[in-house]
Amino acid sequence: MVYRLSASLSGHSQDVRGVASPTAGLVLSASRDATAIVWEKSQSEPKFTISATYKPSEGFINSIAYVPPSADAPQGHVVTGGQDGIINVFTLGDPSTEPAYSLIGHTANVCALTSSPTGNLVSGSWDTTARVWRDFKELYVLKGHTQSVWAVLCIDENQTLTASADRTIKLWNQHKEMQRFHGHNDAVRGLVLVPDIGFASCSNDSEIRVWTLQGDLVYTLVGHTSFVYSLSILPSGDLVSSGEDRTVRVWKDGECSQTIVHPAISVWTVSTMPNGDIVSGCSDGVVRVFSSVEERWAPADELKLYDDTIANQALPSHQLGNVKKSDLAGPEALSQPGKKDGQVIMVKNGNLVEAHKWDSNTRTWQRMGEVVDAVGSGRKQLHEGKEYDYVFDVDIKDGAPPLKLPYNANENPYQAAHRFLTRNDLPLTYIDEVAKFIEKNTSAVTIGQSNEQYVDPYTGASRYVPRGTSSQAPAPSTSYGSGAVNSANVDPFTGASRGSGPQKILPVLAPLPFKQANVTAMQTKIQELNESVKASDATLAFTAEEGANLTEIIGALSTNNASVLTGPHITLVAGIIARWPQASVFPLIDLLRVVLANNPAALKSVKDKQTILSALFGALGIDQPWEMPLPKARETNVLLVNRTIANMFVPQAGSLPAAWSTTALESLGRIPAEAWTKGTLLALATLLFNYSCAIHHSQKAAQDQETHLALIETVLKNPNSEPEAQYRALVAFGNVVKSSAKPKLGKATSTWLRLSSAAAKKNAEKRMQDLVNEVQSLIV
Repeated sequence: MVYRLSASLSGHSQDVRGVASPTAGLVLSASRDATAIVWEKSQSEPKFTISATYKPSEGFINSIAYVPPSADAPQGHVVTGGQDGIINVFTLGDPSTEPAYSLIGHTANVCALTSSPTGNLVSGSWDTTARVWRDFKELYVLKGHTQSVWAVLCIDENQTLTASADRTIKLWNQHKEMQRFHGHNDAVRGLVLVPDIGFASCSNDSEIRVWTLQGDLVYTLVGHTSFVYSLSILPSGDLVSSGEDRTVRVWKDGECSQTIVHPAISVWTVSTMPNGDIVSGCSDGVVRVFSSVEERWAPADELKLYDDTIANQALPSHQLGNVKKSDLAGPEALSQPGKKDGQVIMVKNGNLVEAHKWDSNTRTWQRMGEVVDAVGSGRKQLHEGKEYDYVFDVDIKDGAPPLKLPYNANENPYQAAHRFLTRNDLPLTYIDEVAKFIEKNTSAVTIGQSNEQYVDPYTGASRYVPRGTSSQAPAPSTSYGSGAVNSANVDPFTGASRGSGPQKILPVLAPLPFKQANVTAMQTKIQELNESVKASDATLAFTAEEGANLTEIIGALSTNNASVLTGPHITLVAGIIARWPQASVFPLIDLLRVVLANNPAALKSVKDKQTILSALFGALGIDQPWEMPLPKARETNVLLVNRTIANMFVPQAGSLPAAWSTTALESLGRIPAEAWTKGTLLALATLLFNYSCAIHHSQKAAQDQETHLALIETVLKNPNSEPEAQYRALVAFGNVVKSSAKPKLGKATSTWLRLSSAAAKKNAEKRMQDLVNEVQSLIV
């Protein structure tokens, strides 16, 4: 049984991110071109043709599912999920292309959809949750993953499987977690039921694992050479997979029985038909159908064109392992048969390195293309749950660990440099130096037949850029929504497009936590200072219980397992801060900041948040005189306290903070203007922005709105305030003005107009000009 091309369905202009094929005559596809297409064929029309095209919004569509027929939909429903977080339901066969239902609940990109035979729908999202829907109404929210939920699977009406970028798979009974599956070493991307066994999963670790529902690993399938994105099951029970190595693979009895190479970089998705045909969706925008039945194969000339297209491509070396030309055999190696189907070898043919794949059905080596140097230092690298072509280590100072600088080959180096500097609170004066570093250490390669630049809205991974086209125009931007735009030319703070025309920026509702940390250095400094404190007053040193708890906190942060940290861990750190000398507490404040950044939910279990604030402002000496210039230790504490409180506001997004926020803002308002430095003003501006995210949806004015506005004014007026701090403060002001309960500015309107105009003069960036224009239009 050999699969060959049956049909190529061309209708999308960008990556096909999802396919479904519930019948032999129906294919559904979803694309980052913002459309979903229904392809149908009948006995009278043997070729697939487009019967409907849906475009629910301007954002990418990243997932698609088919819901079986019901009384109100005799042909079933088509369900799409995308960038805006909305799930849209269309009635198949209805001449209207408007959604019959729009399901609201997710707060970020919906990247996974599946349905049960009786019509239950399950969705997975970047917001780290999965949701179960019945009759297109939310039934359960499945909470427990710490990163994006990239795959969902219905076992039956009550049991659901979810897979996540946090490397775990969870089995749920209704809304309760029943079983957790560990084993993959990277993000888990796909799930499928395996009859009589359980289920299979695939991952960025290049492996496919088959499990029982009781948690036993049955076997592991190894063969893909890069990320495995999608799984499906054939009527025979054989598995089908697709991935970043340009292949669809068919697995029989634990072995790869056939490798189907595609003329595209990424095979994002795969599905199977009841008749045994295979459907794939790729980064070249084409949906392809493959069949093992010769009568359904494409004409001979189309098959030859397909094979020739593959043979003439350039392949990235990271998909095939490290290439050392001097160790390669010549073309004579092709006279020896391969060991198994899909085996790839490389041969040196003159100055070229060629890749050939063994086809066990024809007993021949098939040329896959020329091997070229790969983008980056290997396969795409994962950084904080997203994929990048490069992740550089940047040494900032001696003795400190390097910072991570992620970069995609199609990005503007200045955009990546700006993101890196603001993320790590480094002066923007370094932007030219960082951009030149990126340009010096990156290069492009020719891959595939497409000249388009692609940015994966699903993971953040970019497509490769043709050689010699560094000056290409950026990818077209999409409409702004919820603080994020998937564009190659965006504002790294708000996500707003930097196109030529005015852009709507407000509101920006995604808080900015301070997450960068060197946990090992913190641990060393805390231990060192504990010995110093102990020498001066033994009663101030750690108790045995406190020492054990601190070790537990450090261990959890070091292993990316912050979800185990709870309210008592936070109050323990706050208790030590409260009793230690002001000059010694800075690593403990920083540790508290990192705990809050990595597990915001832990703060919710702290009943008395005033005790945390009391410890923090005690460390500042808020009631003590403010001599100028500030001693270095006190300035450091001001910086870290602002960052920590900024992180305290992150889990409050979408709800009105409690009374503790009044204490926080009023205390910060007591710090004199001359005490604020460039770094502390940026931290304060971020805090004010995070607070504005929290109160935006409030139906009544916050109890501390006046104090909040006064602090924003402090940032905008302070001569030490750099453009980035002013920008964040002005966004915070815009969020409040745009909120449900607008502030009554009255005579203060002229003051805000003057302050915003001054900010625009100080920062001539177009994003600031656009923001000022929008803010002023709201208050005039």
